[in-house]
Amino acid sequence: MENKDTQRAPVSQKPHSVDKPADTTTIGGTISIEINNEKHTVPLGTTILDACKMTGIHVPTLCHHDDLCIAGVCRVCMVEVEGMRTLQASCAFPITSPIKIHTSTPMVRKARRHVIDLMLSEHHGECYSCVRNNNCELQSLANEYGVDKYTFGHVEKSRFEIDNSSFSVIRDMDKCVLCKRCVRTCIDLQEVGVLESVDRGDKTHISTFMEKDLADVICINCGQCINRCPTGALHANDPSDDIWNAIDDPKKHVVIQTAPSPRAAIGEEFGLEAGHSMTQELNTALRRIGFNAVFDTNFTADLTIIEEGTELIIRLFKALVEKDETVALPQFTSCSPGWVKYLEHYYPEYVDNLSSAKSPQQMFGALIKTFYAEKAGIDPKDMISVAVMPCSAKKFECNRPEMADSGYQDVDYGLTTRELAKMIKEAGINLPEMPKTHFDNPFGDASGAGLIFGATGGVMEAAIRTIVEFVLGKKAEDVFEKANVIPVRGFEGVKYYEIPLGDQFGPVPALIQHLVPNWDWLAGATLKVAVAHGTANAKKIMEDIKAGGKFSECHFIEFMACPGGCLGGGGQPIPTNEEIRKKRAQAIYAEDESLELRKSHDNPHVVKLYEEYLTEGPCGHLSHKLLHTHYTKRGKYIA
Repeated sequence: MENKDTQRAPVSQKPHSVDKPADTTTIGGTISIEINNEKHTVPLGTTILDACKMTGIHVPTLCHHDDLCIAGVCRVCMVEVEGMRTLQASCAFPITSPIKIHTSTPMVRKARRHVIDLMLSEHHGECYSCVRNNNCELQSLANEYGVDKYTFGHVEKSRFEIDNSSFSVIRDMDKCVLCKRCVRTCIDLQEVGVLESVDRGDKTHISTFMEKDLADVICINCGQCINRCPTGALHANDPSDDIWNAIDDPKKHVVIQTAPSPRAAIGEEFGLEAGHSMTQELNTALRRIGFNAVFDTNFTADLTIIEEGTELIIRLFKALVEKDETVALPQFTSCSPGWVKYLEHYYPEYVDNLSSAKSPQQMFGALIKTFYAEKAGIDPKDMISVAVMPCSAKKFECNRPEMADSGYQDVDYGLTTRELAKMIKEAGINLPEMPKTHFDNPFGDASGAGLIFGATGGVMEAAIRTIVEFVLGKKAEDVFEKANVIPVRGFEGVKYYEIPLGDQFGPVPALIQHLVPNWDWLAGATLKVAVAHGTANAKKIMEDIKAGGKFSECHFIEFMACPGGCLGGGGQPIPTNEEIRKKRAQAIYAEDESLELRKSHDNPHVVKLYEEYLTEGPCGHLSHKLLHTHYTKRGKYIA
C-alpha cells in the first residue's frame, strides 16, 4: 500500500484552501483544517499539538508539559504545514487560519530523529543505572524513532559535578537535555525562581544563582521540578539503602507511617490507572518487606486538627475577648514543609501567623519515640522511624534540627511514593496482588477527615467538620450534606468561604473546657477561611494580606506548596498532571465516604491518647513539647 504522505506532490508556497471555517473572528469560534489529508474542525487558536490530540493523532513531545507554559524549545514535536518553508513546532503554533498539516512525512521523521540524536550526543550517563530507566522520556523517544547509535557522537566524560547538597533534590546536569521544564516549573508554576538557563551556545546549562549548591539557595524542596523533568537530571535524594540496612539489622525496630496521597497513587507504579487506592494492600506489603509495625499518618492528621483547631480557638479568644493586639491572625496551616520554607524565605514577617502545630509526619515521629516506645518497651535509640510521603520536602522537614523533641531525630527517613514502590518491587512483591490488612495498634485506623488531608482543601474541610460540631453543637452532617464541605474542594487556585456562626451554640467540649468558658463571645461572628495550593497561588493570598485586602480578614487559611495539594506532591509517580491529580483526589474522597469514622475528634484512638498520655489536653504542656514548634518574629525556632 502506498504511503500518501510520501507520494504527495511537493509542498506549495501558498496554503491550499479548505472548507470555510464556521467562525474565525469571534472568541470561541471554530476553524476547519486538514491533518494528514483528513478534515477536522477545531476551536480557533488551538495549537497544532492540541488539535492532533483531539483527533487521536500522536505527535511526540519533550519540552511540552500540560502544567507549564509553552516553550517550543526542543522541536521534537515538529510538523509540516503546507505553504511554509520550514517545519513548525506544533506545541507553539496556534491555528488562526485554515491550514493543511502533515505529521509524519519523511522530512518530519528525519528532523525529529536528528533532534533526538543531537540531544543524546549531549546526554552523559548510563541508562541501566539511572533512576529514570524505563520511565525516561528521552529513552522512550529514542526507542520510538529507532535510535540505536550515536550519530553525532557522545559525551564520554562527565562535565558537571552532581549536586547532592539538598536533603530533597539531587541535580545531575550531565543528564539534562535543556528542555527547561524545571525552569518553567520553578519560575512560572511555583514562582520561586531557583533555576535558570545560563550562558549561550554549547555552554548553555541550567543553574542556580551564581552556580551555588541547591542547599544554599532559596529552594523550597517541593520537588515539582523532579515531577516534570523528562530525564534523570533531577531526582529525589533516596534513603532506601539506609532503610534496607536498618530492616536487616536485628537490633533495630523499624516502623513506618504512610500518608494518604501515596496510597492513592502508588498503584500507578504497578501499572494501575490513576485513582486506585492501595491502603490495605500496602500494609501487607510493608510487613512482608520487614517493617516491624505499620502506622497510618492519618492518625496524627486527626491529632493535627485537634491541636491546630484548639490553637485557632485560643488565638480568636485572645484577640476578640482579651483584646490582645499581638495575636497573629489569620492563622496559617503548617503541615506543608514546602509552604513553610516558602514563607520563611519570602514573607518572614508573617512567620508568627503559622500554626505552631507540627505536620502529621512530625507529630507521629515524636509519638513513636515516646508514647509508642514506652508502650512497646523499646529503647528509642534502637528505633528507626520511616515516613512514606508524596513530598520531597518531607525529607528536608524531618532533618530540620528542631524536629527532635523526642530526644532523638523524630523521623529518621522520608520516602517518596516512587522510592517505596522501588523497594516493594525489589522485594519481589506485586502490590495489587497483596491481601488487605489493617494498620497496627496502639494507633489503629484513623478518620476520613485525616484521609482528605491529601487533597487541596482537605485540611480545611477536616477542620470545619470539627469546628462545626465543637462550636455549634450540631452534627456536621446536619450542616453539610454527608459532612462534605464542597466549597473548599476542587482545583481552583484560591478558594474563599464564609461560615456564619449565628448565636445558637452547643456546650464547650470537655476536651477544651479549661481553655474557653463558653461560645457566647462568637455570637454573630462569621468564620472566614481560604485555601490555596501551589506557591504561586499562595503568593496571591500573601500579597493581598500585605495590601490589607479580603484575605487579611480571614481567620484560618490552608496553604499547600504543591499543585493539587499533597496528591500532586514532588514525590508522586511520574507523570503527574491535572487529570491524574483529579483521579487521585477522587480515590481519596471515595475512601473517605466509605468510612464510618469521618471526623477527627471522634477518633477513639486520639481520645484515648489524650486520656492516657497527653492528659493536659490539646495545647497542654506535653502536647506543646512534642507536637508543636515555636517561632519568634525572626523565623527562628525557640524551645
